[in-house]
Amino acid sequence: MQSLRYLYRIGRGPSSSHTMGPLAAAKRFLAEFPSADRYAVTLYGSLAKTGKGHMTDAVLREAFDGKVCEIAFDYTTPTDVHPNTMDITAFIGDTAETRRYYSIGGGEVIADGEQTAEHDEVYPLNSFTAISEYCRAREMRIWQYVEECEGPEIWEYLAEVWQVMQTAIKQGLEAEGVLHGGIGTQRKARYLYRQKHIDESEETKTNRLICAYAYAVSEQNASGGEIVTAPTCGACGVLPATLKFLQPKRNFTEEQILHALATGGVIGNLIKKNASISGAECGCQAEIGTACSMAAAAAAELYELDLDQIEYAAEMSIEHHLGLTCDPILGLVQIPCIERNAIAAMRALNATNLADFLADSRKITFDMIVETMYETGKDLKVIYRETAEGGLAKNFKTE
Repeated sequence: MQSLRYLYRIGRGPSSSHTMGPLAAAKRFLAEFPSADRYAVTLYGSLAKTGKGHMTDAVLREAFDGKVCEIAFDYTTPTDVHPNTMDITAFIGDTAETRRYYSIGGGEVIADGEQTAEHDEVYPLNSFTAISEYCRAREMRIWQYVEECEGPEIWEYLAEVWQVMQTAIKQGLEAEGVLHGGIGTQRKARYLYRQKHIDESEETKTNRLICAYAYAVSEQNASGGEIVTAPTCGACGVLPATLKFLQPKRNFTEEQILHALATGGVIGNLIKKNASISGAECGCQAEIGTACSMAAAAAAELYELDLDQIEYAAEMSIEHHLGLTCDPILGLVQIPCIERNAIAAMRALNATNLADFLADSRKITFDMIVETMYETGKDLKVIYRETAEGGLAKNFKTE
């Protein structure tokens, strides 16, 4: 598996696969052909069908700053390799050079013919079973395995990740107004955070606060603000909301938060390696389901639960998102995306609490549920995989 630096990416929303990925592809292409007479980009599959809502064309124009670039949306050509497919062409005199790229999720891009992205594999073990056996034999926790593979410098990067997450929460809790896009989605994080009741129960307060934090980050993402993919832009609110809520509950230190980020990151990396974190490939279960699984594992690490309990918390979080469709209205990362971040953050805490009691009786392994999620995602009709052609995207009518 690759470094956590390629799972936790700091960048602008609203979509890791539809904005961050195409931006990375454009930069890569421009490095190869910096001085063409003009350029052309063709978007296929999900990139075409939800490109306007995800601001794909806008980020590409930004990447080709000042250069002549024609952007076309091809809605019909099959995308046999990956639903997020794009071609970039450089016209130099009478010649044309074209490269095909696939935005595979989480801001990751590979060129046609590549098996994986151009990053070194730093983790030799690629299953939870193998990692847990390795850690048990050496009496290590997962975060210690991360340090062993990545080196101590990973903590500096994760500290930056945590800082960006906290800033997104702070800014989101202060912002007001309607998100762009045409469906009139009102920002709700500030309202949730400030709407206190005299007789508010502890349970209600818990739900209100964790939802406020998740809404804050997700609304920042939807507005094009700076966030961290965890594992994607569309699911970026779940993990920071969970950690932000838990930190003051037990006075967890910054070091403990970073250990939790590392543990959650391994879970996300395993899903990315063995299945998918792309909504266009496997539906929202691959995004929100993975984010919930990462958050549950991170919470379990904060409470210093054992490896079986961490695995069970992560497994449950995927299992009970199986089949979740990706049906964004108008291709925007707003409805149902923002609300799902809040619900998944609450579910992550529930999974961790349940794992604390019942891990000894579990029957399903994490590796098994990841394989199942991938198969389920492939079986979903394409209209439920980030094409804005089915589900809520089909039935919602703008006024």
